[in-house]
Amino acid sequence: MSTDWTVRAITRAMLPVLLALTIVEVGSGLVLGQFEAQLLQYPTLLALVPVTIGTAGNLGSILAARLSTSFHLGTLSFDPTDEHLAGNAVATLALAVSIFPLVGIGAWGLTAVFSGVRLGPGTVLAVALTSGIALAVLAVAVTLSVTYVAYRLSLDPDDVVIPVVTNTCDVLGVVVLFATVQVLL
Repeated sequence: MSTDWTVRAITRAMLPVLLALTIVEVGSGLVLGQFEAQLLQYPTLLALVPVTIGTAGNLGSILAARLSTSFHLGTLSFDPTDEHLAGNAVATLALAVSIFPLVGIGAWGLTAVFSGVRLGPGTVLAVALTSGIALAVLAVAVTLSVTYVAYRLSLDPDDVVIPVVTNTCDVLGVVVLFATVQVLL
């Protein structure tokens, strides 16, 4: 894949992606607005929102960076039996399982110190872990899909995949977090 590093080529490749992602982010804000009353009722959930969506985006970005590096090295294979690809996906899920309980307990602890809590630490831990695992699975799926589409369209995954993954994880983070809250509360 040859890359044309001109302003025109970069703008042509990125402008449609950025415009679509702007609409996606507006959707995330609208979804978040639907849960305003619940956020005000449970301040711990309010503390969980940015950390959850940020962590999910970071996990997706890490995977996207690894896949992009493999792509540029010529070692990326979209074969389902590829151990490198499966290993990266499993590592992303393992990171989620290890980090999201800390996110939940941290959000609960900070909320307890600064504003008081209405949810128990077990509930917050369950919400954080459940939504984190679901988000990690979705982040892996989105990252693999977007990387594959970028590959098929001969786009540089460094330019496309990480912005798409992080913005998509923002929206999915809000939706999954509040879907988990609806199920667990």
